[in-house]
Amino acid sequence: MEEQVILVDHNDTQIGTMAKMEAHEKALLHRAFSVFVFNKEGALLLQQRAAHKYHSPLLWTNTCCSHQRVGESNIEAGKRRLQEEMGFSTELKEIFSFIYKAPFDNGLTEHELDHVLIGNYEDAPVINKDEVEAYKWMPLETVKTDIAENPQLYTAWFKIIFKESYKRLINA
Repeated sequence: MEEQVILVDHNDTQIGTMAKMEAHEKALLHRAFSVFVFNKEGALLLQQRAAHKYHSPLLWTNTCCSHQRVGESNIEAGKRRLQEEMGFSTELKEIFSFIYKAPFDNGLTEHELDHVLIGNYEDAPVINKDEVEAYKWMPLETVKTDIAENPQLYTAWFKIIFKESYKRLINA
């Protein structure tokens, strides 16, 4: 069975569920989360999406992101996906949420009410090669500069979320 996403209104009230691909084809607003993990030096853990991903393959993005399951809290979802993609668990806290819309060249659109979660971790992740091609730690200022100079290397949603989150992340 295909993964379901939680359809929401602009107040994050659940209004239904739908197959993930269908929601992205129809550009319907659904609940999502984005995890940003930092080390003690303040560097952000980025992942490069696996080469076989159906959109944005090999592009760099935040530590992990995905969709909550019905009955799952934002924190539970973030911890689940962090373990599945990056091979570790850490405490997470939600710092804010916002709505964005990002169309892709393949006809799909991310239209998400995104909950931004942050955590800390010091060790090397054990990446799931089905999900992640590579990883790197980058200081926030370096990420900001690199996105400006090389936007084609980053996912559409990461560029939006990073811009929206930057000031909150440096103060978190």
